[in-house]
This record gives sequence, structure tokens and C-alpha cells, in this order.
Amino acid sequence: MRDKIVYGLGIAAAAVLAWNTYAIAGLPDEVNQGAVFKIIFFHVPMWAAAGVAVSVALIASALFLITRNFAFDAAAVASTEVGVCFLTAGLATGSIWGRQIWGIWWTWDARLTSALLCWILYAGYLMLRRAVEEPTQRATFAAIFNIFAFLDVPIVFFSIKWWRTQHPQPVFWGNGSFPKDWTQHFLYNMAAMVALGVVMTVVRLRQEEVQREIDAVRRTVHAF
Repeated sequence: MRDKIVYGLGIAAAAVLAWNTYAIAGLPDEVNQGAVFKIIFFHVPMWAAAGVAVSVALIASALFLITRNFAFDAAAVASTEVGVCFLTAGLATGSIWGRQIWGIWWTWDARLTSALLCWILYAGYLMLRRAVEEPTQRATFAAIFNIFAFLDVPIVFFSIKWWRTQHPQPVFWGNGSFPKDWTQHFLYNMAAMVALGVVMTVVRLRQEEVQREIDAVRRTVHAF
């Protein structure tokens, strides 16, 4: 039953993204930025999905430290890996937009720098897990580091409010707005990206659980 729900959610998310991409391509170009503005329909939902993923990782890491239940450690690593995927996609799409609008791929303003630092921190979390072999120590160190890494998330979110930045203000909470039909497509992509992130996390979590079972069997065999 759970598999059917996951597969159904994944198919629905992919269908919405495919249909919405076709619909977005038919929208008129933005007056000032032209066709490249449409990247916002994907760029912002990718960051939203990343935010959901790392928030789940934060909660899972805290719960592991409280309960020492390795199921929470598995949830933390699964959601972090998915979060890093969306962070990478968000940085890439932002750079493509910047190349067309600013004439450069990158600039060291507050929003972009804090976003890159966020990616580095969570990539570092994954590297830390590779560096520690003992399961309990690995899970403990990783959980502490994951909580530390999350401190950069609100900085990324509020950076364009706290400091002067080249990055444009947010559309919906920066005194801007979309036309009504554009807003609908934006929200469709937002929901589809988050749903896709949920599916990816569940699949990755299942892989992590299977790997842990295999490792446990190996340790048992070696003990004999």
C-alpha cells in the first residue's frame, strides 16, 4: 500500500511538472526580463523543496540525539541528500538567470554567498558521514553537524532583508506580485517540487534501511 502511494505521488508530481512546464512556455514573456524570467517558476520551488528537506533533516537529527533511534539518523541522511540535490539545482538555475540578467554567472552578494555556504555545509555533512566508520559516533557527529548547518538556513532566507544585495526582492513578500494565472502555475510547481522531494526522500530512506540491514548481517557473519 505504501509503495502504491509513493509511486502514485511520484507519477502525479511528474505529470504536474510536465503539464505545467508546457503551460509556462506558452505564457507571455516578462516585460523587463523577457523569457528568462520564467526560470523563477522552477528556481524558487527548488529552493522551497530544499528548505523542506533540510528542515526534516534538522528534526530527525534532533530526535536521534534525544532517542538514539537509528531510524531518525536514516531519515536525516536521506532528507539531507535530497536537500543537497535541490540546493544544487537552485544554485544552477540562479546562475543561469544571473548570466542573462546581470551578465555574470556569479557575484558575491549576501544572498548568493550565504546560499553557497549552505550548500557547502550540507555537502560537508555527507562527507563527514563517509569519514567516520563507527555507526554510533557517525550518527552522533552527523546529527550535531546537521543542526549546526541549519543555522545558515534562516540567514539565506532573510539575507535580502537584512543586507543590501544585488539579488532581487522576493515576489510575494517583497512588495511584488504575479498575474493571477502566473501565480497558479507557480504554486503548481511549488507543490509538485515538494511532492517530488518527498518521493525521493522515501525512496532514499528505503535504500538506507536496506543498507543498514545488510551491514548488520555482515557484522554478525564476521563475529563468527
